[in-house]
Amino acid sequence: MKRLFTAMALCTAAPVGAEEVAKIGVDWVGNDIVIEAIHDPQVEGVTCHLAYFSRSMIDRLSQGNWFEDPSNSAIECSQTGPIRLGEVSRRKDGEDVFSEGRSLVFKSLRVKRIYDEENQVLIYLAHANELTEGSAKMSISTVPLNGAAATAE
Repeated sequence: MKRLFTAMALCTAAPVGAEEVAKIGVDWVGNDIVIEAIHDPQVEGVTCHLAYFSRSMIDRLSQGNWFEDPSNSAIECSQTGPIRLGEVSRRKDGEDVFSEGRSLVFKSLRVKRIYDEENQVLIYLAHANELTEGSAKMSISTVPLNGAAATAE
């Protein structure tokens, strides 16, 4: 069901799949912290681990906000093999690598990749994207390229 909402919430992003690595229970009502591994589809050799809060049905019913998870997230990306860059965007606003719905329609948790060509670093930014209200909750991780060259978009 969550994947259905994700598909509905995404209009422009072409999300990659995420593999659930861990699910840690944090309280007696069933709230969890979920950790997913995300492989960048345009950068071979980079894996990001994204952690986020997932509300239980009991919490949703007791709080009255049935269709939304919090925007909190954390990300860490690392080199997990030889880095080979595909066609990565050079735009200042980067490009979506991953997106997952955090509410029925209006909020998503996104991972963007920004290519800092001058410093030879890939920057991965996890943030909430909302239709009406932006969120200041974010997390950032960087991966040095060590000489790998990118194909222009």
